[in-house]
Amino acid sequence: MKILELQTSRKEELVNITRRVQEAVTELGGLDGVCTIYVPHTTAGVTINEGADPDVVRDILMALERIVSNDWPYRHKEGNSPAHIKASMMGSSVQVLVQNGRLQLGTWQAIFFCEFDGPRRRRFWLDVRG
Repeated sequence: MKILELQTSRKEELVNITRRVQEAVTELGGLDGVCTIYVPHTTAGVTINEGADPDVVRDILMALERIVSNDWPYRHKEGNSPAHIKASMMGSSVQVLVQNGRLQLGTWQAIFFCEFDGPRRRRFWLDVRG
């Protein structure tokens, strides 16, 4: 297992971590198997989606903002209930097949760390099982 860190720069953003995940898979021996990426935060998540067109990321963030309003009468006293809800919607882990040491992503796919309560110093955990 490997723990990776990143610094987010905005309150809400999707950070493409595909290259970092691939580098970590290589460092872990490049086994054939399954790579799990796990985010141990309640206001952040991880997803796989299109990485070629940055408008897709903007559209995802816009849609989440419309689905989870900041104006609702939330009861959580820290004031970040929308971040908790969005993180739950995106999920805390994804899995990607690994073959010959390479992530088996589709042509346009990328792995994104989803920040909903930043900017912060964050971690994500990575493990490959062969």
